[in-house]
Amino acid sequence: MGARCTRLLAAFLLLGLCALGGAQKPDPCQCSRVSTKNRLNCGFPGISSDQCFSASCCFDSSIPGVPWCFKPLPKEELEECVMEVSARKNCGYPGISPEECASRKCCFSDTIPQVPWCFFPLSVQDCHY
Repeated sequence: MGARCTRLLAAFLLLGLCALGGAQKPDPCQCSRVSTKNRLNCGFPGISSDQCFSASCCFDSSIPGVPWCFKPLPKEELEECVMEVSARKNCGYPGISPEECASRKCCFSDTIPQVPWCFFPLSVQDCHY
């Protein structure tokens, strides 16, 4: 089998694995809002952006000395609510309900203790790949 056929077969296998695994490219805010010091490696040396995205990871090769393929921030219902915990600015009070938080046009996530659960959203205009 020639080199071209081998590459074509590899591409089909990769696409098939992605389809089976349900891999999808993260939303821009899930990637661009990860600080460089918090990037968790999600690839291997020399990984391409396509290989990284097919593993549902983020890719940014513009900063040397940090992982280029890294785990995205958790997906939120609204992209405006995707941010690192340290970026949360309190929009409520202890014990606020999700409904009260939403009435303030704020984000709500109670999955992490000791941080604001009701917090102001961020503009999605700064999100990019």
